[in-house]
Amino acid sequence: MSFCIIALGANLPSASGSAKETLRASVGILHAELDISICRISDLWETPAVPAGAGPDFANAALTLTTDLAASDLLQLLHRIEAQAGRDRTTGRWSARVLDLDLIAVDDQIHPDRATLQDWIDLPFDDQQQRIPDRLILPHPRMQDRGFVLAPLAQIAPDWRHPVTGHSVSRMLADLPADQVAGMRRDPGFDLDNRPDYQH
Repeated sequence: MSFCIIALGANLPSASGSAKETLRASVGILHAELDISICRISDLWETPAVPAGAGPDFANAALTLTTDLAASDLLQLLHRIEAQAGRDRTTGRWSARVLDLDLIAVDDQIHPDRATLQDWIDLPFDDQQQRIPDRLILPHPRMQDRGFVLAPLAQIAPDWRHPVTGHSVSRMLADLPADQVAGMRRDPGFDLDNRPDYQH
C-alpha cells in the first residue's frame, strides 16, 4: 500500500453546490472507492485567488490516503472525479475552476526521474503559467511554493519530507514568503467529511 497526499481546491459552484460542497462531495467519492482508504483530512481553508481579483476565493484542503493503485491510476481517478464535477481543462492554468484534485506525492517516489523533477521545480514563473507536463511528475513540482497546499497539509502530515530536498512540510511552510499565505483563513466549522464513523 502506498501513502499518498492529495490537495483539493475549487472556487466555482458545481452540481454539488458551492465550492466547499464540491470538495466535500469529492471526499465522499474517494471514500467510496474500494482501493482507497482515507487516513486524515485537513480543515477547509479559504484562500484568495491569484492574481488578486482573478476570481472568487478558493476553498482548499488536503488529505492523505493509502491505496494499492499505481500512481498513474490514482491520477486518472482524480481526473475522472474532476470531470464528473464539471472541470473544464480548456480554460488555462490557474484559472477559476469547479474542482482541482492534485496528486502531490506518493510515498517518497520520484517520477519520472530526479533530473526531470528538478527541471520542473526550477521552471521560470512565466513558463509555469504556460507549460503543462506531458507525464506524471512527483512530487508535485510546485508544492513547496504553495501556501494553499502546505498550510492544510501541515495540519495532517507535518513531518512528511520531500524526497529531494529532505525538508518537512512544516519546514517548507515556515520557509514560504509571507505573501504566499496572506489572506488564508481556516474554516474549521465546515466538516469536509461528516460521516459519523470518520475519526479526524
